[in-house]
Amino acid sequence: MQEREKREEAECCEIVEVHKSVLDYVNRAMPDENELYDLAELFKVFGDSTRIRILFVLFEAEVCVCDLAELLHMTQSAVSHQLKILKQNKLVKSRRDGKSIFYSLADAHVKTIIAQGMEHIEED
Repeated sequence: MQEREKREEAECCEIVEVHKSVLDYVNRAMPDENELYDLAELFKVFGDSTRIRILFVLFEAEVCVCDLAELLHMTQSAVSHQLKILKQNKLVKSRRDGKSIFYSLADAHVKTIIAQGMEHIEED
């Protein structure tokens, strides 16, 4: 086995020993399947680099669709499609100002998720 493969291989216990108290604690804390499914679906939304780019822009400022399209070198239609997905998942919100629609992050939770994700990937 090559050295890299050895490092990537998950290590296993040498003996089988179930730690019942830990399992009981985790089982009591475990969300139900529907909540876990919803959480997985939320993280899928973050799995698209275009949506991450949009969220990062909105992390910095409230902007309209025209601004997003210009910043990201995309069509307004393409941006609107991604914003619809982000809005359906309660990650962004919008407000009308005259003929323009401005978008921003839905709440502080979204900002925290993005900030912590950036912090995690920048770790050594």
